[in-house]
Amino acid sequence: MLKGKEIVLGVTGGIAAYKAVELLRLFTKAGANVHVVMTRSATEFVTPLTFQTLSMNPVSTKLFSLVSEREIGHISLADRADLVVIAPATANVIGKLAHGIADDLLTTTVMATKAPVLLAPAMNVNMYQNPLYRANEAALRRLGYLFADPVRGTLACGWEGEGKLQEPGIIFEEVLSALAPKDLAGESLLVTAGPTREELDPVRFISNHSSGKMGYAIARSARRRGAAVTLVTGPSSLEPPYGVDTVPVVSAAEMRQAVLERFPACSIIVKAAAVADYRPAVRAEEKMKKTGETLALSLEKTGDILAELGRLKGERLLVGFAAETENLLENARQKLEGKNLDLIVANDLSQEGAGFDVDTNRVTLLYRDGHAEEIPLMGKGELADRLLDRIVALRARV
Repeated sequence: MLKGKEIVLGVTGGIAAYKAVELLRLFTKAGANVHVVMTRSATEFVTPLTFQTLSMNPVSTKLFSLVSEREIGHISLADRADLVVIAPATANVIGKLAHGIADDLLTTTVMATKAPVLLAPAMNVNMYQNPLYRANEAALRRLGYLFADPVRGTLACGWEGEGKLQEPGIIFEEVLSALAPKDLAGESLLVTAGPTREELDPVRFISNHSSGKMGYAIARSARRRGAAVTLVTGPSSLEPPYGVDTVPVVSAAEMRQAVLERFPACSIIVKAAAVADYRPAVRAEEKMKKTGETLALSLEKTGDILAELGRLKGERLLVGFAAETENLLENARQKLEGKNLDLIVANDLSQEGAGFDVDTNRVTLLYRDGHAEEIPLMGKGELADRLLDRIVALRARV
């Protein structure tokens, strides 16, 4: 996700400095080349050797030093950065940045860079609520600085309240958002994901193998690209995507109700959920007992949510999914035309590495003009971005 990106990670002097080690690990695992800059106080909490070992780059601590024989430290770091992240960011460093004070390597690097700067504050709750600090943060926000807001919790000083460093995984998500294009800004995206469960009785249900991974990936990527995202999801073990309005449902009827309630406020709808086509005609109030060698179930059709949206969509962009085991393109094309879709993602479940409950997928995109585009096997996160690229292009034609 960060392959080829140059990140400057600033670490300042707070007890939360140890969490910057985990953040560095996330960056390097995602393919980033990370250059760590530590303030003198930060070295009292974590040694530079720890960051150097994990980043495989020298750790910079002194202002008056050369990165190489010719490159001045803060200028070289500022020029090469795609993003500067300061985690933890103390009240002191935020105050200095707000007032243009550059008296160490980290602050001079920030002053010299044209890259986005993301700050992850961490401090005592009283410091965080101090009007002077609030004014400094507000000033930086007005200047375009980005923030990964701290959370409420028990602080190292013993106080309880806001000021605890945001979790590394959430800071990492904010980094991905900071580096993503904002080509979906102003759009309101509704995504459905996962299976539905149609109950037979209080303990049994009919469902399918959908995990929700594809829909969750689409929702996550769309938020990074600036969209306001609502995710209506059937039962899934996945963690709700950060920053996404997640609406849990169980049955096809519940999904239909949730989608139709939110549909009017959306400009783009992506129906990635595997909604049950049938449900039991009658749900037993008590657990059904084993009474014979066979059991016959009477099923009835569920409502066709996608077809209903196709009739109501107006100027909205509507994208559907077709999971098939045979006659992939024929069935997908029929669904595209019959349900008034703008784009359909055709998924051959018989292909290795594709389909439900795996981290990869390979699909064919079918458009209303008859064009078909094959997308090779790739991770579902990457595929989500490919799909959103196509959606952005379609929206530009409207």
